[in-house]
Amino acid sequence: MLSLFSSSSSKFLRRAAAAGVQCGGRRRGVVARRGREKGKAVMDNTRAVEAYMDPKVTVGGGVEDAYGEDRATEEQLVTPWTFSVASGYNLLRDPHHNKGLAFTEKERDAHYLRGLLPPIVVSQELQERKLMSSLRQYKVPLQRYVAMVDLQERNERLFFKLLIDNVEELLPVVYTPTVGEACQKYGSIFRRPQGLYISLKEKGKILEVLKNWPVWSIQVIVVTDGERILGLGDLGCQGMGIPVGKLALYTALGGLRPSACLPITIDVGTNNEQLLNDEFYIGLRQRRAKGQEYDDLLHEFMCAVKQQYGEKVLVQFEDFANHNAFDLLMRYSKTHLVFNDDIQGTASVVLAGLVAVLKLVGGTLADHTYLFLGAGEAGTGIAELIALEMSRQTGTPIEQNREKIWLVDSKGLIVSSRLESLQHFKKPWAHDHEPVNNLLDAVQVIKPSVLIGTSGVGKTFTQDVVETMASFNEKPVILALSNPTSQSECTAEEAYTWTKGRAIFASGSPFDPVEYEGKTFVPGQANNAYIFPGLGLGLVISGAIRVHDEMLLAASEALAQQVTQENFDKGLIYPPFKNIRNISAHIAANVAAKVYELGLATRLPRPENLVKYAESCMYTPAYRSYR
Repeated sequence: MLSLFSSSSSKFLRRAAAAGVQCGGRRRGVVARRGREKGKAVMDNTRAVEAYMDPKVTVGGGVEDAYGEDRATEEQLVTPWTFSVASGYNLLRDPHHNKGLAFTEKERDAHYLRGLLPPIVVSQELQERKLMSSLRQYKVPLQRYVAMVDLQERNERLFFKLLIDNVEELLPVVYTPTVGEACQKYGSIFRRPQGLYISLKEKGKILEVLKNWPVWSIQVIVVTDGERILGLGDLGCQGMGIPVGKLALYTALGGLRPSACLPITIDVGTNNEQLLNDEFYIGLRQRRAKGQEYDDLLHEFMCAVKQQYGEKVLVQFEDFANHNAFDLLMRYSKTHLVFNDDIQGTASVVLAGLVAVLKLVGGTLADHTYLFLGAGEAGTGIAELIALEMSRQTGTPIEQNREKIWLVDSKGLIVSSRLESLQHFKKPWAHDHEPVNNLLDAVQVIKPSVLIGTSGVGKTFTQDVVETMASFNEKPVILALSNPTSQSECTAEEAYTWTKGRAIFASGSPFDPVEYEGKTFVPGQANNAYIFPGLGLGLVISGAIRVHDEMLLAASEALAQQVTQENFDKGLIYPPFKNIRNISAHIAANVAAKVYELGLATRLPRPENLVKYAESCMYTPAYRSYR
């Protein structure tokens, strides 16, 4: 059985003891007494959770639940600790513990809140209804984004309550497509830091910078250098909106604790002239570092992360440019627990959709031909995972299965005659064929049954391209995956209209339902948010030390299994997001099972029922009752 709180309490007591030595006698006694009080509270919580645990399924939440965030501790009393007991005005300014008007009469007395709040006591549910009503009055999506950020900074649990209960409505607000505009204007809307900024100025001191973050028990880090934000290009330091948004989804959709999540931006400069000349830009005003200087900074960062947070911290690379993304993943996948959402997460969610779509179009993965527009991180990552799954299903070499997958980049179809000039990650996709200069010609000669867009360039699936797809496919599969919405290769309405309602369509950003000839089509969303929260939870609850391709396949398999016949009847190849917490629990269980199978788990013994264990470890935003 795993011991809860032990690490965090010992850290507190060490820090309290140090503070007592530095202060006078009276202060020493206060700190020592508070240390004893917290030690007693920790032991009380530990005994309660141990009593709750079922030895057969090992349901009791994860380790070190210092803030009472997991579902398993939802009914337990907690103490609102920061360095000392938070009370009075400071408690109302602490987003981790603030409940606003929901503080009870007893809590207002115990924590010196009398007079600091209006006399009314309201429920969290009423607070939620009030805030949703206010949010819906905003007509501009960026205003909703700013309002949600403000809420997160003053009342964390209420923020996640809104997001979890209204996920389909608020997901486009806190993430794509609105987060793209937020990153573009981040310098103007920046109020207070939500993560760590590590720039070239901190070279040689990155470990010290990590120690400045107030929480030590970090489980997941999302890091970007801002060079390729969505389909918007180099946004430099203002790319911080991406790690912040991703980690909000890790918590809301996957149940990772907010306290265990750390957003980081690596600032090595920007080549965006508009930002360099913008008086409100918040990053380094210099051209991007590259080569050895860049590599040295990233290597120092990765070493510092492992030294500070240990072997089991998950580092997710996000929105790095192609030339760095592949190199970083290749370099650190053997020594760190790392994951690239653009390469691996996108691949996993698309593979899940393709496995599900077979129930609509028939055949196996190997029976179909695939054509990609875009041969960067996402395109080649998806292609490789499809080929890997084909190989697993058929028992044939992966090289043989790659021949059924074709990629088009900015110079046309990737063929063997271009081999010498290709980047290393494109070379496996250079097949024997005469040169083809554009997408339409490629569609005509390759005759794919599945067309996938990862180009980051909008309106590239033209009417001619889509109608050609429909001319030799009864049900053409069209996946326009580029984000945000403005960069989508085509819209849902275009796909359904140009194929006369026969297309099976999904996109990276959401589109509204489409009416065509009296029938309503509900477009699916091939959003990475289906995969990475559940994948991350599975890695954390199993104590994984490495990410393997088999874990991505396990995540895809679990997601595909969640698509119901009712979803298929609507033309959907992904389940609705309203069920995402349940979906994430099943993905986490499938991933964790694979981690244990591969011998890469450190949380032992293995729980008998991984789904129940995953659910017990998931963060819940309900207010806790304070002592």
